[in-house]
Amino acid sequence: MSDLQRPYVPAKRLLTDYPLIDSDPHFKRVVRYARPSDYAAGAVTSVLGPGLMLLWEQIAPSYVGRGGFAPIMRLNCLLGAGAGFLYFYNRSILRFYGFEENKREIEMDMREMVDKVKKGEPLYGTSNMTPYMQGVASRNSRYAGVWLHIIPWFNFVNHEQARNIPCHGIDTAKYYQQAERELEAERTRSA
Repeated sequence: MSDLQRPYVPAKRLLTDYPLIDSDPHFKRVVRYARPSDYAAGAVTSVLGPGLMLLWEQIAPSYVGRGGFAPIMRLNCLLGAGAGFLYFYNRSILRFYGFEENKREIEMDMREMVDKVKKGEPLYGTSNMTPYMQGVASRNSRYAGVWLHIIPWFNFVNHEQARNIPCHGIDTAKYYQQAERELEAERTRSA
């Protein structure tokens, strides 16, 4: 069966209070768009577990003996770091989906994509995968951040806009229109 005969599964648009930026953002993009408050919340979450462990040890000592507390504390630090990262990532990705206030991210997204259009680069990067496998990756990671607390699933694949099929749930024409407006404004200023 050729790629043209495969049915297209469109990205579902959820009703949210804020505009959708991307229903399947790349991992690096989510981390890059994170706010300082996301980093702070992740850091607090990371130290919460080990901090409580130390507090409990002070309140009610375990008396585990030499070398008994350290391995448990290391495990607790590892779990705390994982929980802190997931909380940090979740706060950032929910803004891409439009579940949280995302004005700053919308402006960053528009600037990044318009700059890519002006340079002639693909909006969402290039991929060595076949269009079919890109579609599979896209369908598997679309809105994956909503279920981050169940199974951490990240998008590490760039999805090209094959056959004008949007993999990210938005109409990319707005980036091209904004780039045209900016280029026209630059031409009129220089003339």
